[in-house]
Amino acid sequence: MFGWLKSDPVKKLRKAYDQKLEQAMHAQRNGDMRLYADLTAESEEIWQTIQQLEKTAVKS
Repeated sequence: MFGWLKSDPVKKLRKAYDQKLEQAMHAQRNGDMRLYADLTAESEEIWQTIQQLEKTAVKS
């Protein structure tokens, strides 16, 4: 009945993913390759989580 009130976890994760990629881009532009690599790795972990959630949503 109140399903439309529930927040979408995928939407939040996509926003976090986009923010990490933007931070990584700025780190790369500033020449901080170590921070760029760390942020890119974090964004890839978020992307894997998004893919898993979408896969389980399709199966359900």
